[in-house]
Amino acid sequence: MNLNLAWDDFRLIKAIADHDGLTGAAAALGVNHSTVFRRLGQIEEQVGLQLFERRKTGYVATVAGVEMAALAGRVEDDVAAFSRRLAGRDLAPSGELRITTTDTLYLNLLLPIFASFRVAHPAIRLDIVIGNQALNLSKRDADIAIRASDAPGETLVGRRLATLNWAIYGNAAARADPADLFARDWVGLGDALGHVKAARFVRDKVAPERIALKSSAVLGLAEAVEQGLGIGPLPCFIADQRPGLVRLLPPDPDFAAGLWILTHPDIRNAPRVRAFMDFVGGELAKKRALIEGTIV
Repeated sequence: MNLNLAWDDFRLIKAIADHDGLTGAAAALGVNHSTVFRRLGQIEEQVGLQLFERRKTGYVATVAGVEMAALAGRVEDDVAAFSRRLAGRDLAPSGELRITTTDTLYLNLLLPIFASFRVAHPAIRLDIVIGNQALNLSKRDADIAIRASDAPGETLVGRRLATLNWAIYGNAAARADPADLFARDWVGLGDALGHVKAARFVRDKVAPERIALKSSAVLGLAEAVEQGLGIGPLPCFIADQRPGLVRLLPPDPDFAAGLWILTHPDIRNAPRVRAFMDFVGGELAKKRALIEGTIV
């Protein structure tokens, strides 16, 4: 038995275990299916053990396969931790920062702040990752997150900048009587954002036949309300900047979430991270009235 295994062998076994099969593993590793199949056979021959049971539902790791995948995971975590520690030893605010945030925050709040930050710190380059899924800061999927959340993560550090409030809005040209709202057509968020508090409100309170449109993006929801398709809940920082929308009810505390800027403890003192968090956090704090819906 030859145990001269390479790191790529461990990565491959972990990928198969993570994705329950060869197809997902191949996609994750950026190789084709046949390469993964061939390499798995070679590795099993090297270790002299079967690492996966082939079942109709997918590949299930054996005891040896589980141990090998677990070891690969520990090594990945150690490498990520080492990378974070190195990043935390930068001497000057320079280099690249990967920022994760949502499309709504990016377009309606953050982009002008990012432009100002680049003027102040031209040696720092920004890599913006837009999405509603929270990336793993511990594994350096991103360096900094700007997100709305009630539970930002116990392993992260940062600060709560404001309460991100929502309210019910309608088209300014066809104002609705607040006492008669549930007799009108509504728009709401689709299933992809069903976890958002405002989405649950529409789902629970509005009759299905009154939901004229559902959108997978908050930006699309604001457009739909402005076009007169229906009334609906929107973040105040979006709706209050649109003259074509009017607030029908005060911000609802049940819709609210905290707005956070977060990073990992290992890189919190890196000059570029500290410069970004101080600058952007300060600029967002200036917009607290807009974010919390108290300017109307």
